[in-house]
Amino acid sequence: MNISVPFILRPIGTALLAAGLFLLGATAYFELPVASLPAVDFPTLRIQASRPGADPQIMAATIAAPIEKRLSEIAGVTELTSVSSQGSANISVQFDLSRDIDGAARDVQAALNAAAADLPGDLPDVPTFRKYNPSAAPVLILAMTSKNLTASAIYDAADTVVAQRISQVPGVAQVEVSGAEQPAIRVRVNPTLLASMGLSMEEVRSAIAAANAVAPVGAVDGDKQAITIDTNTQLRAAKDYGAIVLKTSNGNVVRLSSVASVDHGTRNTRSAATFDHQPAVLLIIRKQPDANVLDTVDQVKALIPNLRRWIPAGIDIQVLTDRTMTIRASVHDMQFTLLLAVALVMMVVFVFLRRTTPTLAAGITVPLSLAGTCAFMWALGYSVNNLTLMAFAIAVGFVVDDAIVMIENVYRNIESGMAPMQASLVGARQIGFTVISISVSLVAAFIPVLFMGGVAGRMLREFSVTLVVAIAVSVVVSLTVTPMICAHFLKAEKDEKHSRFDRIVEGTLGWMVSAYARTLRVALRNQVVTLFSLLCVVVLTVHLYVHIPKGMFPEDDTGLIMGSTEASADISFEAMLKLQTQALDIILSDPAVEHVGSSIGGSGSGRGPGGGSNQGRMFINLKPLDQRGGLPTNRVINRMRDKLQGINGLEVRMFASRDIRVGARQGNSQYQYTLWDPDIDELNEWAPKVLERMKQIPGIVDVSSDRQAGGLQLEVKIDRDAAARLGVRISDIDSALNNAFSQRQVSTIYAQRNQY
Repeated sequence: MNISVPFILRPIGTALLAAGLFLLGATAYFELPVASLPAVDFPTLRIQASRPGADPQIMAATIAAPIEKRLSEIAGVTELTSVSSQGSANISVQFDLSRDIDGAARDVQAALNAAAADLPGDLPDVPTFRKYNPSAAPVLILAMTSKNLTASAIYDAADTVVAQRISQVPGVAQVEVSGAEQPAIRVRVNPTLLASMGLSMEEVRSAIAAANAVAPVGAVDGDKQAITIDTNTQLRAAKDYGAIVLKTSNGNVVRLSSVASVDHGTRNTRSAATFDHQPAVLLIIRKQPDANVLDTVDQVKALIPNLRRWIPAGIDIQVLTDRTMTIRASVHDMQFTLLLAVALVMMVVFVFLRRTTPTLAAGITVPLSLAGTCAFMWALGYSVNNLTLMAFAIAVGFVVDDAIVMIENVYRNIESGMAPMQASLVGARQIGFTVISISVSLVAAFIPVLFMGGVAGRMLREFSVTLVVAIAVSVVVSLTVTPMICAHFLKAEKDEKHSRFDRIVEGTLGWMVSAYARTLRVALRNQVVTLFSLLCVVVLTVHLYVHIPKGMFPEDDTGLIMGSTEASADISFEAMLKLQTQALDIILSDPAVEHVGSSIGGSGSGRGPGGGSNQGRMFINLKPLDQRGGLPTNRVINRMRDKLQGINGLEVRMFASRDIRVGARQGNSQYQYTLWDPDIDELNEWAPKVLERMKQIPGIVDVSSDRQAGGLQLEVKIDRDAAARLGVRISDIDSALNNAFSQRQVSTIYAQRNQY
């Protein structure tokens, strides 16, 4: 059976099909999302809960443990980790790559509902969760600064307006607000004055909660009209809270302002962020896995002028880092490489064929094959990225092979005396199976990559599938369009005259063949030397393979450095702020650095007071490569690391941002090593030993642990017998300490746009 016959006999229909395939592929190409690498969407969810004032052990026992118990019952969980700090707990649950993220989210919500009965009743908010892709690096980081507004006012505008509006942009997966905290009214009680009035902290808390009430009060229904009842039970200003009556005795009134200072402040005082040296709020934007990163970032940037009109005057929005700058350059380089590969392949084909018609017959295979591949990529949900463009560049050399084999066989038939039509029909029948077998053998070479599992398999799947589809489309084109062109456009040439170009090419090829023959004769006469040379090459190859640096993925110079800072666990927030400023000054003094976003403490997501006041993070944006003298990111890091080591009491760790990171638990470096043990005491004993031993391994830097040890703790030992005699409950003691030291949230102010 000759499948090429109907296409050869119907040239117009074949041409229209080819044109339709090209138009379909061209349209699909412009609809494909653009990314630096294929989307590797890890089904990961992150749960966050806060309990202001609770120490890490209490957070782990009362919140993390009950939630983890329910989460561990979900099928498909591959990694379940939690980090408990002062007042907050973060739990990350990662599922198998084949698990649907939406189905996993429903299971997690059911687990949180089941765990609610085991959680403490004094949580300010119910535990929340969000989808999270640990491999998704920020595509855009914005910094909001102001010269005349407080950091809390900037944060309020970012949280209530900017972050919500950016989250609505198609392609945006998450907007994280970092730095400062939400505005709040803070009540600082003078315990001496309070005791002299015969009052307790719990009475103050109860009075505030009772004075600020929001409850439905109903309506009055008359014969003809209905009147809604409204009350002034909601207090909004600090002076209104200062007027709250705590106690009346013999005509004397004790108000809150008599025993406490009531001021406008922030919900968590242990949080701050800067953009270069200015107080700022950072907006860290991540995209959805299947979104076009270029379109997403462009839409966010286009929204910024409108955002400036919706926020208070005096707030400026600046771009700290834009990931698309390097992505655009990388994609453009790959596109140029692809066009250059097409030009070189066509030049080689023309040099050897030296005829315009067969060269075009072979060359038309390239755009048609690539266009058909783009259509399949769009149907499969793939993206235009460095790996798929590299597959295109490699496929250019493969897709013309089938057409050249077909053309050469048709030419052979023409030279034997057949007419072009007959030569094409016979040649297609003769060579059809050969063309298919050649392509199948090429596809077979990619079978191991096609069925590779894990993260590497998911990364390389788009590359391998794109290459296989391009080869398959080239087979179809070579069996349809190519023989049709040969049948209707090739001419039988008689008494063919050779041009000067023909003689030059033939002479060059003849010289190359004769040179190869001479070297081959030398190799055959000296077989021992030839075999010894082969052995030396094998040994040298093994030696180079052993000593060449190895890694999971190639290093990508994105121009963004992720930095983390850490001081001793007992450091105060003010002292940590000074150390962070010192590190910031050193980093900004480096000539390769353009902008730095820095933050300390806080919960990161702005959903309640968080611990970690001894830790900070930095987003270091470097200047373009040509403006830093071509210095790669790693060398910039090494140069800054030497200077930062001089800061006493602060460890600064930095690594180049990468588009792919594995694991739900994010660390301060590129690699993680996890220790786990059912015995917490044994784990606490061995973790520092392993850490110190790792620091001694040559070639490893910035070794750290997420276990925070060495913090000071004041232990209050309760005399239960004395408490029982005095009628004091243990819960009353805990409540008194909670009111005094934990930034306890005692009431909520409901405004039109947010709750405070």
